[in-house]
Amino acid sequence: MPASDAPVTGAPATSGGPPAPGPARPSRLDPAVAARLRRTPDGLVAAVVRAHDTGEVLMVAWMDDEALHRTLTTGRATYWSRSRQEYWVKGATSGHHQHVRSVALDCDGDALLVSVDQVGAACHTGHRTCFFTELPVSSPETAS
Repeated sequence: MPASDAPVTGAPATSGGPPAPGPARPSRLDPAVAARLRRTPDGLVAAVVRAHDTGEVLMVAWMDDEALHRTLTTGRATYWSRSRQEYWVKGATSGHHQHVRSVALDCDGDALLVSVDQVGAACHTGHRTCFFTELPVSSPETAS
């Protein structure tokens, strides 16, 4: 079984009270970029990760402002683990690194598209992509 990517460093999430409009944890992200983000109540933005060369969707993860800052400034995909409440750099323990080629913000500011050069599997199960389970789709009959 492949090794999972362990967090590099952690920061406690804020708890209690109403959700803040800004980041939940301290960050060094450019304030102009931070102002464009529309975060979940816990301060996160969805990050859709795709292979730079093929456009294949590899995985979906979460970033807060600091994870985005680290990703933009190091070129290494860094995410916030909702279950562990810690930052993790993809490949830090598994060797399945993501070298970031570009990051784009969607029109609403609530999702990021991260294009990477993927080394090894993107999924913690060992698959190239996390999207390997096809579900059946029924299409309505075409009216004549």
